[in-house]
Amino acid sequence: MSTGNPIPAPQEQVTTRPGTEDRHPEAGEAVGRRDVAPETVRRGRRGKGTLLWWILAVVIGVWCLFPLFSIFATSFKSPADLANGRLLPTSWDSVNYEEIFVGGSRELFLTALRNSIGITVIATLIAVVLATLAAYAIARLDFPGKRLVLTVSLMVSMFPVISLVTPLFNMWRVLGLYDTWLGLIIPYLSLTLPISIWTLAAFFKQIPWELDQAAQVDGATPLQAFRKVIVPLAAPGVFTTAIIAFFIAWNDFVFGISLTSTETARTVPAALAFFTGASQFESPTGAISAAAIIVTIPIVILVLFFQRQIVAGLTNGAVKG
Repeated sequence: MSTGNPIPAPQEQVTTRPGTEDRHPEAGEAVGRRDVAPETVRRGRRGKGTLLWWILAVVIGVWCLFPLFSIFATSFKSPADLANGRLLPTSWDSVNYEEIFVGGSRELFLTALRNSIGITVIATLIAVVLATLAAYAIARLDFPGKRLVLTVSLMVSMFPVISLVTPLFNMWRVLGLYDTWLGLIIPYLSLTLPISIWTLAAFFKQIPWELDQAAQVDGATPLQAFRKVIVPLAAPGVFTTAIIAFFIAWNDFVFGISLTSTETARTVPAALAFFTGASQFESPTGAISAAAIIVTIPIVILVLFFQRQIVAGLTNGAVKG
């Protein structure tokens, strides 16, 4: 039996993080908790941020859609329900739609609807064709004042429409364009063409110049390269521009009511101001609401069926190459 000093038991070696030697023994646990806490906090913040975005989206959606729902409900109200102050009609009645399609407002509304479709489609087609050629030239050619052209086109699109009405009214009466389709198509081009040029120029700048050169090396003329190579690649942008131009021309009211005097060329937004009730003491609110719903349907259809193309076109045009 050994009588020497007992061998001390081995002690655990404690490793400490740099700068924590003088801390309390429980500091290690605190450090571990601090390592986990930031990730938990970040997840909690992301969850709260997502919830706030959803709440904001719902509030904005209700704010934007409530007027449309109010007009929709009013379009189904009978004349007796218009003055009761309620949002929803007591009984859903189609008398207002019958008024604009088969009633006394039929001729006024259907003629204006035909004018709106024809004038808007023609103005949109002309604006897109001219803007495509102009934007391609601006994107590909290097000439003095190119940036000035884009700036002026954007300034023209922001110019107050009401300031153009009086000069155009006097000019159109002299030239014989007052109360004609052409007398509205030309002013609509002043609204749609500048914004179309600005939008399409951004798309063409993203298409590499080498594609034009490669097509010409293969024997294509500049026009053929533009028509068969560049335009198909810019199709989303052209389509988006056409939708924007259509919206602008379709919703115009100032030119439509100022440059027409009969049903020959009067568009729907202007024709709504001439709706009358069955008597001078009866408000045509219901018929106007029904007509407004019918006029909104083409816009809703375009957005629902082509929303992917619209979003893709706007997204592609927003990125500079």
